[in-house]
Amino acid sequence: MIEIDGSYGEGGGQILRTAVALSAITGEDIHVTNIRRNRPKEGLKPQHLISIETAAMLCDADIKGVFPGSTDISFSPSEMKGIDETISIGTAGSIPLLMQAIMPIASFAKEKTKLRISGGTDVMWSPSIDYLKEVTLKALKMLGYRADIALIERGYYPKGGGIAEIEITPSKLRGFYAEPDNQIEDKIHGISHCSNLPEHVAKRQAESAKKIMEEIGKEAEINVISDNFISTGSSITLWSGLAGSVSIGKRGVPAEKVGEYAAEEMLDEKLSRAEVDVHLADQLIPYMGLAGEGSFTVREVSKHCLTNMHITEKMLGVRFSVNYNNTTKRGPAEITVE
Repeated sequence: MIEIDGSYGEGGGQILRTAVALSAITGEDIHVTNIRRNRPKEGLKPQHLISIETAAMLCDADIKGVFPGSTDISFSPSEMKGIDETISIGTAGSIPLLMQAIMPIASFAKEKTKLRISGGTDVMWSPSIDYLKEVTLKALKMLGYRADIALIERGYYPKGGGIAEIEITPSKLRGFYAEPDNQIEDKIHGISHCSNLPEHVAKRQAESAKKIMEEIGKEAEINVISDNFISTGSSITLWSGLAGSVSIGKRGVPAEKVGEYAAEEMLDEKLSRAEVDVHLADQLIPYMGLAGEGSFTVREVSKHCLTNMHITEKMLGVRFSVNYNNTTKRGPAEITVE
């Protein structure tokens, strides 16, 4: 059994999700302690419980210690298989984070996996469902990964009620190498949306983002959508090549500020000339480790990325190297798996 300290690095749910996924794929038993030790409320939250339980379904795993607030779990996988299930996270638990947890596993199953998941599609501290569709899946398809995501209803904090479906086809992964066009693409795409709010909220988010982009000569095409789903909220997601940004609306924050935040983060990514954005980088690490080869450049090496490199090295026996383009460790860094 492999012992894993869940407080390592950023010390959140990421190390748990990655460890469970790689455990299922390799067939190695794991024991994770100090789960979310670096968070204000340590231990498992409902969305972590559902992620572990869904992963267990994919590999007939024996799990212990999986209850709210637990800081110590054991995960013992068995035979990999595809599943067809409806999953409820409850309230606004992140659908994209649950998908992230099971996506690597399902790629190695014997049959297709189909999941219909209810929860939050656009919530804080998580990629949006649009980011997962337009940025993450685009990158993973370059590794040979095959999956489709469909949005049914949006769900915002705190009510949730969002619904999304994912279908994953087993595939053989290859090394990840970014294509030149992903680095230089100028056009910005996006979607600005709101639910149970005046349509002008989504329009103002989009217009403020477009204004910032146009000031530096970048064309932005942002779809504006107003709906009446179960929950109330707004969000905007931008993407271009293998870079994306997400900004979630919040009570008391003007719609213009929500759009500006997304635009400014996108500008940071595009001006850096890095091949992938900061958030995509940590998502790619386990897949590159499984493929055994690949490299990319990133504007900044985040704690999430370093944590994923650590756990992927521990579980798979591969090695990652980080090389900066100057001695100050600022500017794009190249991450390579060996």
